[in-house]
Amino acid sequence: MASIVRSSPLLRQSLATPRSSLLSKNVGVSQLVAFHASARKQILPPQPLNDPAPLPETHPSEGSYHWSFERLVCLGLVPVTIAPFAAGSFNPVMDAVLCSLIVAHSHVGFQASIIDYFPAARVPKTRTFLNWLLRAFTLTTAVGLYEFETNDVGLTEGLRRLWTA
Repeated sequence: MASIVRSSPLLRQSLATPRSSLLSKNVGVSQLVAFHASARKQILPPQPLNDPAPLPETHPSEGSYHWSFERLVCLGLVPVTIAPFAAGSFNPVMDAVLCSLIVAHSHVGFQASIIDYFPAARVPKTRTFLNWLLRAFTLTTAVGLYEFETNDVGLTEGLRRLWTA
């Protein structure tokens, strides 16, 4: 029993050493270094942090025309989409208005996505490329719908035939 109570040399040595020397020995650092040895790869260029956003010059009609145009196109799509099928009239002018509103609505929606997800300060070349790509697709869609309207049955008649097929 006396040998258990008597302190061992290892216990005396651990009590004699100060705590700071144990922490300075870097116990277990080799495992952490091996885990963090991979290099960091930047996908996007670094963005400045905590810089104040520049405020543009204010103008009473700066964004109101754009917002009003978006709302008018969205609200105009509802009756123009329902009217040809509800009234039974398949008018080429109604088809042209419907196609124009669809193209404008799609263009404005994709343009808003490009503006939101590809900021010009961070990726200017990508944003410019995507804007030109959007313009090309918008023009291609408009020409395709024009050809479908003039050389085929038209959009509303084509949808009616698909619905009844």
